[in-house]
Amino acid sequence: MGRSKTVTLRDIAVATGFSINTVSHALKEKPDISKQTRALIQKTAQEMGYIGNASASFLRSGISKTIAIILGDISNPHFSIMVREIETYIRELGYTPFILNTDEDEENEYKAILSAVQKNVDGIILCPVQRSRENIRFLQKTGVPFVLIGRRFAGEDADYVVCDDENGGYIAAKYLLELGHRDILFLNGPLHISSAAERLQGYQRAFKEMGVACRPELIYSGSSQAGGWGDVLAQALKQHPSVTALLAFSDLIAWESILALKNMGLRVPKDISVMGFDDIQSRFRFPVLLTTVSSSKRTMATAAAELLLKKIQEDAREQIVLKTKLIVRESTRAL
Repeated sequence: MGRSKTVTLRDIAVATGFSINTVSHALKEKPDISKQTRALIQKTAQEMGYIGNASASFLRSGISKTIAIILGDISNPHFSIMVREIETYIRELGYTPFILNTDEDEENEYKAILSAVQKNVDGIILCPVQRSRENIRFLQKTGVPFVLIGRRFAGEDADYVVCDDENGGYIAAKYLLELGHRDILFLNGPLHISSAAERLQGYQRAFKEMGVACRPELIYSGSSQAGGWGDVLAQALKQHPSVTALLAFSDLIAWESILALKNMGLRVPKDISVMGFDDIQSRFRFPVLLTTVSSSKRTMATAAAELLLKKIQEDAREQIVLKTKLIVRESTRAL
């Protein structure tokens, strides 16, 4: 079956009895057309299957009204919550989101940036992979306005919205230390990621401030192996049976660890306290109420979208660091 004939403005004009100019203004929501006429023309256009030519509109105005959101993994609730908030914010202002995953892969990130630029997006919100600075340098050369979200490059002239990861790591570790824990296992992210590096700095600062020796062998920085974080955790506890608390780089790692501990016959928090980071439980319900650090997802997403639109309109420049706070629930206890 062949492709059906494209419906034109002239076709809609003939069907409604209005001029092509009136039809064009009505479909663009111009105020010089009455609401009643706009409604009639828009209804007719929808019934006829009219689709506006975005490319032609871009050539005329230089504005596509689309924004690319490039993230590591949309299936991660932390990212999906932020995407939803960004989408809600920009849609209200007439923009359409264009979402791309990188799977934390540098080549995928380059292709995502290239695809977004080729599609003439007005701006890009990017959570960078950070294995190198090549892609961020490429993005800077394109001239497309962009804002980094969740991660930042030290010393790089780029706008970003991040949470205070160093303080997050600090308040998390300090809380566990104040509960009496001393052997605290830290399942951290790869250290080329700014948030992981900064959370480790905060973790170490808490130990120093509390006068407790920090054991480097209890810090695991990197991605999980083929068997997942459960295998990493099982090996760590076998080597270090004195561990009484676990701090995870993310809530997802914390939940995976809780399941692994259950399979080992260990109870949370009676046998081991578990603490996450991100507070995804603020949006999702889980059977174990997880103690965590809030990274201000909604505020971060809205601030990133707002900053990007400012950059598109007036070339604004800003680097925003949001506060982190402790959320105490039921997965931790005092010794």
